[in-house]
Amino acid sequence: MLPDDLLSVSLGVKPADLVLKNAQLVNVFSGEIVKTNIAIHKGYIAGLGDYCGNREYDLNGSYVSPGFIDGHIHIESSMMLPHNFGRAVIVCGTTTVVTDPHEITNVLGMDGIELMQASARLGPVNVEMMIPSCVPATEMETSGARVEASDIEALFNKGGFCGLAEVMNFPGVINGVPEVIDKLRRASGNIIDGHSPGLTGQELNTYIAAGIMSDHECITVAEAQEKLNLGMYVMIREGSAAKNMETLLPAVNELNYARFMLVTDDAHSEDLIHGHINLLLKKAVKAGIDPVTAVRMVTLNPATYFRLEQLGAVAPGYRADIVVLDSLNNFHPLMVFKDGRLVAENGQPAEPWPEINFPVITSMNVKLRENPFLIRPEGDKVRVIGVVPGQIFTRSLILSPRLVDNYALSDISRDILKIAVIERHQGTGNVGLGFVQGMGLKRGAIASSVAHDSHNIIVIGSNDADMELAVREVIAYGGGMAVALEGRVTAGLPLPVAGLMAEGNLCDVSLKLSELKKAVGELGCNLEAPFMAMSFLALPVIPELKLTDKGLVDVNKFGFVSLFV
Repeated sequence: MLPDDLLSVSLGVKPADLVLKNAQLVNVFSGEIVKTNIAIHKGYIAGLGDYCGNREYDLNGSYVSPGFIDGHIHIESSMMLPHNFGRAVIVCGTTTVVTDPHEITNVLGMDGIELMQASARLGPVNVEMMIPSCVPATEMETSGARVEASDIEALFNKGGFCGLAEVMNFPGVINGVPEVIDKLRRASGNIIDGHSPGLTGQELNTYIAAGIMSDHECITVAEAQEKLNLGMYVMIREGSAAKNMETLLPAVNELNYARFMLVTDDAHSEDLIHGHINLLLKKAVKAGIDPVTAVRMVTLNPATYFRLEQLGAVAPGYRADIVVLDSLNNFHPLMVFKDGRLVAENGQPAEPWPEINFPVITSMNVKLRENPFLIRPEGDKVRVIGVVPGQIFTRSLILSPRLVDNYALSDISRDILKIAVIERHQGTGNVGLGFVQGMGLKRGAIASSVAHDSHNIIVIGSNDADMELAVREVIAYGGGMAVALEGRVTAGLPLPVAGLMAEGNLCDVSLKLSELKKAVGELGCNLEAPFMAMSFLALPVIPELKLTDKGLVDVNKFGFVSLFV
């Protein structure tokens, strides 16, 4: 609600709390850079122009932008609780994020949503929560919880949510699966985010006709243009695992830019050390996008799409979420104001953050049988998951296995490694087995309880003994990540919050991740984000071949296939 005396300040009858003088304002409405003063009162913009304030900052011609908005992110992927995540990104100029908490909801259900909301309230950024639409994402994996259509309706009635999160079960929409359609009906009238990799033609028409309004899975200009032409908003993703900006930016022009957003989707703490949305802006401008257009894609565009009133612009009546920048090339934040209060200067908090002791919920119910990773051959050829560097889609390969004593083993010489997914929610004892090419391990094994979207334990290794050791270390942590080599654990990161998040801050988590990455590098892996790359190998809604605790999934057919051919 606007302050009672805001209009008096706007008229110049009463001084503002704060005036930012001599600003070069990025006007996201007109597309101009405007030299002006900005009057701020009780957390809101009172006006632009000639004002006096009880406090005044002379910006000396620095650029001023609305606070940045990440329109699609899963905070859990930062491996930090929302309040610590907020502290990490606000110093980069991010003042609002729209998050889909489906990672933790797949583990803890409604308790997970409440945990994320409680933590978010303790942080410095606006966390706009979407309601997870696909928990589980499919029936081809075992999750820790379910969210039904009635749950979605109850959450909308409760309030505090800005839409229905990405509808990953696109075959369910296209084929009119009753429970999927029921969820869409319960969300009618609200924002509904999409997830439709490679969808085209009449199937895409059907998906959009169901009420789905956006997509963040485009990997080609043609795909982005088709979805844009049919009315979708296109989120250009540049995260830690999937990097699509360089490919997709040529689709943006002066006629259609209002339908594009820049988002991260998944951002590791190790990357957040270097920046957040400000880095996407820097990359976009370097790739040839007009700076004001780029700013619009992370301010006004997401605010308009998500119906975030009073956000996304610096104008009278808007919340005073403001970033002062050194330039429109580097996008280095000199100052960040949240609701009119200075919260960060030169990449550091303006004041030390207070200590927060937050209760955590663990989740680890694993039944691991003896010799869980043995694979007996059942054919001359084997299906292998082919990793594509910098992407979360994979290739489906058919190769000859390495056989020793009537067992199929990892083949280091051809970079074919054993992979397994172990169910960790219901104690079923399920273990999905397969092979993967492209991880580059020459020895040892890596394991993690972060495996999208149901987050069972995933492990890849050169030998069964190190694979089992890494898995047992993850279990002992109550969830986490581990590297094993020749019978010993060489690096680890406990993630006691649902097996997804640590209790520490950005520095704590990123330091541990750096140690993990170094340890994985010593095993021979050269991938930029090995644990994140591994985590998506269990995601059965992104083509082509993936592995769950129930077996190998051909995502193009949306069904199980045998390991051996």
